[in-house]
Amino acid sequence: MLVRKTLGLGISFCRFASDYSHAVVGAGVVGLAVASELSKINGSSVLVIEKNKQFGMETSSRNSEVIHAGLYYPKDSLKGKLCIEGKNIIYNELKPRISGVDWIKCGKIIVAQTDYDDFVIENMYTKCKEELGVPVQLIPSNKMQYLEPSIVANRGGLLSPTTGIINSHSLMAYLESELKTNDGDIILNTEVLNMDYSSSSKEYTVLCKDVPSNEEIEITVDNVINCAGLYSDKVANMLLPLERHKRIYYGKGNYFKLNTSTVPPVRHLIYPIPPKNGKSLGTHLTIDPDYNIRFGPDMEYVNSPADYEFNTSNLKYAYEQIINYYPHISMDQLEPAYSGIRPKLQGPGEKGFEDYYIKEEEGFPGFINLMGIESPGLTSSIAIGRYIKSKYF
Repeated sequence: MLVRKTLGLGISFCRFASDYSHAVVGAGVVGLAVASELSKINGSSVLVIEKNKQFGMETSSRNSEVIHAGLYYPKDSLKGKLCIEGKNIIYNELKPRISGVDWIKCGKIIVAQTDYDDFVIENMYTKCKEELGVPVQLIPSNKMQYLEPSIVANRGGLLSPTTGIINSHSLMAYLESELKTNDGDIILNTEVLNMDYSSSSKEYTVLCKDVPSNEEIEITVDNVINCAGLYSDKVANMLLPLERHKRIYYGKGNYFKLNTSTVPPVRHLIYPIPPKNGKSLGTHLTIDPDYNIRFGPDMEYVNSPADYEFNTSNLKYAYEQIINYYPHISMDQLEPAYSGIRPKLQGPGEKGFEDYYIKEEEGFPGFINLMGIESPGLTSSIAIGRYIKSKYF
């Protein structure tokens, strides 16, 4: 059957059978990376559906922009494997002058102040050397002054030389360009309202709404990849039966900036020992490509995926954490910068490691759910795309 449709942005197309081979829901960095990889399959036709007016307006643009080395995750976890692979792809394949992706391999130091901290970093060192194969160095306190003179590390630190920072927008722009080079399409301002699967035709019908006009559009596709991030549970539950419904929790982090430039410079990212509650990696010091300093994130659960209101009540706690390793600022020199929200699979009070959820759902061939893709999702993004392409397509 010949199908003709007109999507928002005035895109017309004409294909036999399904309108597209793959629809990716969500144009964050992971959705763009997945779509970019799928567009390289011979004969594929890929559509990215994004409800916002631009790509990457949620988690992908509201984070620390760190290229993680892969220090913290279990050896056989998807988070660990895809983080390390994704890091290597960025450094080896995305040369800034060629790709336009802006990154710096600045390194990171995890600082130790107490006997307990020292014990933690020694265990991390052993794990990285013996299990993960991630480069690290133990730095005694008397040598820290040569690496970072302005940082206090009473018991030394752990140097991760393959940690870096990346401009997330430049990475997403690169992925969008790769997708379009391979004739993939992106429709913005388009919200997925519902989905249905036909076992007879082996295709999915995706009901969308053009946000500005409220016009509804139906698209048929062979495969759906759910990369909707903070809204991935809602997209998943459009197809899954009630007893298999998913839930995403919203973990908000606030980021702080300095309102003064008269502070000692820092050349590495500086992290404290991760808190024992396991909810985050602690309030750390990061830098941008111009070596401007910022701090964050803290961590709190919120009820809405759109609750970006900055929580100033966390300022005192963040300041107390920061001056343990960077005692050169006063609390009134910290001011709100921005906040971001992570899609978390664990709710308040739940403990233990939670891996990425990447799965083709039983009874729905070609329906791939990606859920809980929080940090190190930015680092892992291209590796996630390649993983999905090789495993499922």
